[in-house]
Amino acid sequence: MKKMTNWEELKWRGLVKDVAGEDIEDKINNDHITFYWGTDPTADSLHLGHYSSLVTAKRLMKMGHNPILLCGGATGRIGDPRPTSEREIISIETLNKNIESIRKQIDKIFASKAKIVNNYDWFKGYEFLDFLRDVGKYININYMLDKDIINRRLETGITYAEFSYMLIQGYDFLKMYETMNCTMQVEGSDQWGNITTGIDLIKKINGGEAYAFTMPLILDANGKKFGKSEGNALWLDINKTSSYELYQYLINTDDQKILEYLKVFTFLEPEEIENLMAEHTKEPHLRKAQKMLAKCIITDLHSAEEYERAKNISEALFSGSIQSLKTEDILIGLKMVPSFKLNSDIKLIDLLVNNSICSSKREAREMLTSNAITINGKIYNDENSIITKKIAIDEQLLVIRKGKKKYYLGVF
Repeated sequence: MKKMTNWEELKWRGLVKDVAGEDIEDKINNDHITFYWGTDPTADSLHLGHYSSLVTAKRLMKMGHNPILLCGGATGRIGDPRPTSEREIISIETLNKNIESIRKQIDKIFASKAKIVNNYDWFKGYEFLDFLRDVGKYININYMLDKDIINRRLETGITYAEFSYMLIQGYDFLKMYETMNCTMQVEGSDQWGNITTGIDLIKKINGGEAYAFTMPLILDANGKKFGKSEGNALWLDINKTSSYELYQYLINTDDQKILEYLKVFTFLEPEEIENLMAEHTKEPHLRKAQKMLAKCIITDLHSAEEYERAKNISEALFSGSIQSLKTEDILIGLKMVPSFKLNSDIKLIDLLVNNSICSSKREAREMLTSNAITINGKIYNDENSIITKKIAIDEQLLVIRKGKKKYYLGVF
């Protein structure tokens, strides 16, 4: 496969949607640009939707460019306009806690090699009248109304605070251009109006030229964004979304999306991705592409050890070799399954019916005689078996599987 230029690779990976700056391709290929990507601290963790942008920023860093990651302590106090309604205002205390959590996540992903800034640092002493005089007079109201995200909210209504967001983000770009030699912004495509406002301010106030490109928003197989507002957030914080949960989601990636995700989320070379997809096409049931996607993302976010742990939990649960797992790993792997408490020894058929594993003794007997009930990986078919602490893992856990996929967790 012919070696691509930096720009050609970005386009091959599907990371370029809107572009500003005529010679941006030359800059990406031959210069060392300082660029920025920003997010508002609306939660105490970033999610997989953010990670798609962070991977692009990290990719640019590997190409020799200098990243600035902005956490919006100022913009987060207002909230970026959403297509349908105003964002909920969060307390300053919560906002600051979120910033600290997000800074740590970004720092880990970039191995402390990226500059991290907070736009509240340059807004906290900026007088409102000075801001209107210095910045507001350069942006025409008709220009703002014409931006897509603003235009879509006019019928339902938009507050002045939300409306002002575009000016504030535009000023961020101007400020970093003037003080940090930042000449390019890289964001998701929903930020295009805010980006071009910053480019206009740089041109009108400094007579300078700035660049930008946006990335298409990454959607799941149902056409939804990866975000908490969509109800499908996969958090980057390991305490909110475990490596195992992330692993399960990624190995179940729809075949129609796997090539896109490998291009966007991994640092595999184009030739590696093409070879992997050729193998996947021949034997899709082995899910080699999905497993590699999981390996790349979990290793980058958490560690190689966390990836191995997630894989081992998954394989042990699938194969029924529960006894090979530690108690803590079982609790991680079965966090979402129905669970119940056991206070004393109990006959097996009563355990199955009393805890709604089977709907009746008749169903329980059918399951038992067809060898469809396993406890801690061992088949049980005698309804009169007495279930005690002694057979529990660490005298605590009973992992009960009904059929091939339904799990239940009993805890002594």
